[in-house]
Parts: sequence; C-alpha cells; structure tokens
Amino acid sequence: MSVPPQKPTTRAKCLVTGGAGYVGSVVAAHLLEAGHDVTVLDDLSTGHREGVPAGARFLEGRVQDAARYLDSSYDAVLHFAAFSQVGESVADPAKYWRNNVGGTMDLLDAMRGAGVRALVFSSTAATYGEPAVTPITEAAATAPTSPYGASKLAVDHLIGGEAAAHGLAAVSLRYFNVAGAYGDCGERHDPESHLIPLVLQVAQGRRETISVYGDDYPTPDGTCVRDYIHVADLAEAHLRALEATLGTAPAASEAARPAPDGAAPEGEALDARPHVRPGEHLICNLGNGNGFSVREVIDTARKVTGHPIPEILAERRPGDPAVLVASARTAADRLGWRPTRADLAGIIADAWEFARRTARTKES
Repeated sequence: MSVPPQKPTTRAKCLVTGGAGYVGSVVAAHLLEAGHDVTVLDDLSTGHREGVPAGARFLEGRVQDAARYLDSSYDAVLHFAAFSQVGESVADPAKYWRNNVGGTMDLLDAMRGAGVRALVFSSTAATYGEPAVTPITEAAATAPTSPYGASKLAVDHLIGGEAAAHGLAAVSLRYFNVAGAYGDCGERHDPESHLIPLVLQVAQGRRETISVYGDDYPTPDGTCVRDYIHVADLAEAHLRALEATLGTAPAASEAARPAPDGAAPEGEALDARPHVRPGEHLICNLGNGNGFSVREVIDTARKVTGHPIPEILAERRPGDPAVLVASARTAADRLGWRPTRADLAGIIADAWEFARRTARTKES
C-alpha cells in the first residue's frame, strides 16, 4: 500500500490552473488538506466557481495570462487548464492547438520569468492512440487519434524541452477514465461524454437509455474494457508528483522505510525518497491495474442505484480499441503511488452520491 500524503516539510505555494474543473478542484482540495497554499486560476469556460474549495484563493482568468499572477513567491504550478472533448477537437482542432498548446507555452514563459521551477502536468493516455499491447507502459508508441490527444502530446514535448533547456523539474501524469467524486467535487461536464455519469443520468431519469457500442469485441462479455481511476486516487498521484519535484516526498513505499532495527531494507537506501531532478521530465501512466467492461459498469451501477438502467445495443464506434488498461508501475516505482480505491462499486457509489446531491441542490 502506498504511503498516504503527509504534511509537507515545507509549505508550498501552488498555482493550480484549471482548478475549478473536475480533476483540478479535487487536487486543489487535497493540496489544502496537505497544508499547502493554493491559488486557483480558471476562466470558468468549463469549470465551476462553486467547485473551488474553501481556503483557496480564486483568480478568474486565462492560463494565457499567467504572467499577470505568477511571481517568485510561488513554488510550483499544477496545470489542468485544457479543453478535453475529443469530438469537439476533431470539429475545431485550432481551438485545441491554440488553448492547450499555446496556453501552455504562455504558462511556461511565465514560470520561467518568475523563477518557478516545478511543474505537474495533467496529461492523458489519449497520447497513445490505439496501442497494440496492454497494459500500456510509458514505452508504448505515441500515436494520438484526435487533435485533443495530439495537443496533449505536444504539451508533453514542450515540457520536456523546457526541462532540458531551463532546469524545470516536471512530471506528466497520463490516465484514461477518471470517475467518482470527492466531497463537493464531481463530474458535471456539459456536454457529458463519460460512461459512468451517463449511466447515472439514466438512473436519475435524465435520459431514457444508455447505448452500448458493440458487444462482439474479444473480451469476456464482448464489450470494451477500460481502466477507471478514482478521482481521489488521481489527486493523490498529483500530490506525490508535486512532492517529488519539490524534493519533499515521503519514502516511495513501505519497503523504503528503515527496518525495525534501524537498518535499511536490502537493496534500498536509507532515505529512498521520490525525487525529480531539475532538468528532468518524468512521465507516469496512472490506472487501477484492472479494466472494467462497459457491461460491468452498467451492471454495477444497477446494483448501486437500484435502477434497471435500460440499455440499447448500437454499432461499434470507429477506432474504439477492445481493451485500454494502463500500467502504473512507473508511478509506483518513482512516486510511491498506488491506487487505494480501485473497487468499481465504490467508485460508482461516490459518483452516485454526488449526482444526487447536485440534483437536490438544483431543486432547492
């Protein structure tokens, strides 16, 4: 089991771009709980003001204008500000290049100007496209199939160049399907495209059926298998990455702690702490290590919600691989991170509670 995030030895002042969005808001909450000083920068084009956790300063603005806000008092940036709809990126690729890539270029310029030399980037496993082998490791070929995935891959290249040329310590985290909720933070995309919230919309009576795109894949039940990661596990990975870039991380694993007699475990240094050096850009895949099929998700949601959740069979979608599961071995080895909320029923139950609470709030 991974070591839970601890109070930092040094309280870091962090800028969280896109911190009013789903993942960014949960990470901001975890940063505050860990004792860090948090400022959220978000233009609210897709984020929600009420998603910014209490205790964080909020700046309404674009990532392109980060130079207005960053100064030498900041220790690190956690970067979530990006458009993320695959279909929209195909219809309007320039929007994605301009915002995701151009915005990050402006952010890196601002960080360099302010002397902020630690960055955690929320990337995506869409950079891999349709991999030939699963679980997917960081050594897999990158061949994104959409401008969204291509824009995120371009940002990874930008960050790698910035690290090599200017001494940035950076971590990119690549993952597939984030789900679940944490406190008052959960999924509320518009339009919604993710399976679990769409299934829960059926349970809420907001849509009549859920579509299953193909049931003849080479998987146990014929439907596509995907890797789901709880948003709180994902947030903890971002904190581990931050600690590694700042050099304040706890030991990478229980095994890295001193043995009871005070001796270091065999093969481990006494102070085996995750560390990303200035000039290094570490890329880590994140996942729960096991995939769940579309039908498993629907069946589990039926049990959690008590709703029949009618489904209809639809044609396969072009380009949908049968199985997409990420290997998180590098994150375990380099950051000491492992998921602790991998149970599908628990992930869906958290998402269901958030969906019901949000519906009650709208009705009141």
